[in-house]
Amino acid sequence: MSSETFRSEDAAVPHPWKHHTVLLSEAVAALQVQPGACYVDATFGRGGHARGILQALGARGRLLAFDKDPQAVEAAESLAASDTRFSIQHQGFAQIAALEPASVDGLLMDLGVSSPQIDDPQRGFSFRHDGPLDMRMDPSRGRSVADWLAQASVQEMAEVIRDYGEERFAGPIAKAIDRRRREHGPLLRTAELAQVVAGAVKTREPGKDPATRTFQAFRIFINAELEELQQALEASLKVLRPQGRLVVISFHSLEDRIVKQFMAHQARQVFDRRVPMAAAAPVRLKLRGRVMPSQAEVAANPRARSAVMRVAERTEAP
Repeated sequence: MSSETFRSEDAAVPHPWKHHTVLLSEAVAALQVQPGACYVDATFGRGGHARGILQALGARGRLLAFDKDPQAVEAAESLAASDTRFSIQHQGFAQIAALEPASVDGLLMDLGVSSPQIDDPQRGFSFRHDGPLDMRMDPSRGRSVADWLAQASVQEMAEVIRDYGEERFAGPIAKAIDRRRREHGPLLRTAELAQVVAGAVKTREPGKDPATRTFQAFRIFINAELEELQQALEASLKVLRPQGRLVVISFHSLEDRIVKQFMAHQARQVFDRRVPMAAAAPVRLKLRGRVMPSQAEVAANPRARSAVMRVAERTEAP
């Protein structure tokens, strides 16, 4: 896992922050884009993968994208205005469940947080830049990290840091946050949180900031990222047509574990041991491999180094 978790990005946007799309050609190839088919980019970001898919589509093809981030939606609306084959929904990708059954020929999920989000201090995602302690993918909805930390118990904070950040110093960090807010008031800035965490973490992983895992944990928790991923994966089985491709790019072990286990479970027959005579649950996916960034891509874009792309294909409808 990288020092911070990034989702790949590309395309000119009205900010100074840019990023190269990770596994661009590999993802489009894995989708096996057909000119007149229908595809979903479940995490538009700044449109790198979307543009790659549109380049492979014909005049009758369609691409629907989802994103929570208002800035990403703004960029997508600009694309939609110039290309009638494309449309965007300002929603999280779990909302693919609302699509018609067996209506999609390929579904791409590029997970994590984007470089424009990380690099903009006002979004509050990064311990490298001081800014408001927010971390919401959609700043117009839900609680910020600062709001949650103001009322969370020590046990709640420790559980989130441990479960979503895989941080072995979760307990000491939670106690340090509690002590800081009792003595000096609520934590409101990313630099304040990073300083508290650094004081509570006794040993550092080589090349990694001590706040890495805590920031990851709070971001994943406040945006319900893993829960939404589970929902979207389940929904993919409903919306994909037979031979439709599911392509998921992950950037840290928690996400990749969920994707790997889901695909593996759906790729084998499962018998209910409680009902020995019952038929096995049908195989719903065929595994089509795992792809990692090339050495050349990682050398050109170090943020790609933690990416893992898993590919599966929807089987024939039972």
